[in-house]
Amino acid sequence: TLGLLRHNWYPARAFVGDTYCYFAGMAFAVVGIHGHFSKTLLLFFVPQVANFLWSVPQLFHLLPCPRHRLPRFDPSTGKLRASTFTVRRGGEEREMSNMTIINVVLDLFGPRGERELCIFLLALQAFCCAVGFYLRYGPAQKFFEV
Repeated sequence: TLGLLRHNWYPARAFVGDTYCYFAGMAFAVVGIHGHFSKTLLLFFVPQVANFLWSVPQLFHLLPCPRHRLPRFDPSTGKLRASTFTVRRGGEEREMSNMTIINVVLDLFGPRGERELCIFLLALQAFCCAVGFYLRYGPAQKFFEV
């Protein structure tokens, strides 16, 4: 919601928990199903679906899953760095980034400040929504009744 965004913008003053996330997810699902545009809604949530699919090995404990998989703050640089976990195979230890989209962004584009990372992730979400609208109302008209 816009109210939450206003209070959760950098520096954040309000933090949502599981209850709000469940409520928001349920509200989107109900609107998508009752509004008969569940496929379009799924296109809007490509980053969330990709995040879930990327996280499956940790979520189902195929790989170690630490309690907190969010990025770590580096006080010496004032930036966020990808958080890691240790994988042990055949007596060999290897550090890997936790499997979340936030950590992927930090691995690909380097450490970022909280504000810069937030704006990048919001832009990624907006881009995916724009692509969703394009696919829904562009090429889809050739294949489906719209």
